[in-house]
Amino acid sequence: MKTRRLIIDTDTASDDAVALIMATRWPYIKIDALTIVSGNVPLKQASINARYTLQICGVVDIPVYNGCDRPLMRRAEYADWYHGPDGMGNMNYPTPEQNAKSDHAVTELIRRFKAEPGEITLVTLGPLTNIATALRIEPELAKWVKHCYIMGGAACTIGNVTPAAEYNMWVDPEAATIVFHSGLPITMIGWELSTGDANLFADEVKEVYGFETNHARLAMDCNKHAVNAAMKLQGQSGMALADPVAMAVVLDPVACTRYSNHFVDISCDAELTRGMTVVDLYGVMNKGPNVEVCWELDAARFKEILYQTLR
Repeated sequence: MKTRRLIIDTDTASDDAVALIMATRWPYIKIDALTIVSGNVPLKQASINARYTLQICGVVDIPVYNGCDRPLMRRAEYADWYHGPDGMGNMNYPTPEQNAKSDHAVTELIRRFKAEPGEITLVTLGPLTNIATALRIEPELAKWVKHCYIMGGAACTIGNVTPAAEYNMWVDPEAATIVFHSGLPITMIGWELSTGDANLFADEVKEVYGFETNHARLAMDCNKHAVNAAMKLQGQSGMALADPVAMAVVLDPVACTRYSNHFVDISCDAELTRGMTVVDLYGVMNKGPNVEVCWELDAARFKEILYQTLR
């Protein structure tokens, strides 16, 4: 099987960390670079969290590039209420040994995709500020990316930060608009797929701790704050892991059991619908599709992938 190459753009907090673990430990996957964006936590903390996760996984040769520290037009908003002030459940992890590279993430995204067009897949786990900025500088980037998997949005369903919007889209809707209309070949994996049966329930969390690996322990420990927030604020039944669900679809696309292509736009107009992903399910706008939407998750397959990478 041919090795697939990824660049992962992340605002690393607790569920991002699990997604990174999964990508580093899946066969026939090579991570060319991580690019860091402000989102769940400030840029500096997101970079620390990403580099610490790589260290626990023993893959310190993956370069990490810091990117945009605020949305294109909005003030920075963080999700410390969900992930804890440090984004990792306030576990007080030590400073990682690896330093971030000096080059800017946006510059590096353009350079790497231009050098090898059609060879590298882009995976986004946070707000789309870095990607939009790169596209504004170099619109041809949309043609160079092999495929773009976006963890974000809520397809014809409720949001997780407002009734209408998922967090990544809400933080920087202007950036999301640029990306969704750029011509990138996009698959959108909405946060709602991490709800319901995709939750890790108490007995399953206990099972993962039983693997007794450093990366399994990190994955569960750093999400302790998030699982409490998800249960209290969102009515979840367990640990909801949006970024790992998206990564499972990247690693094994059959983990999504229903896809379809639609025109998708992002609301930037009003606070009530800020960041809403508007999916034209029935084609009433008479516009061609720009996004492949993932509608249904094989929750059992997701958990198989998760367990395989955490053992």
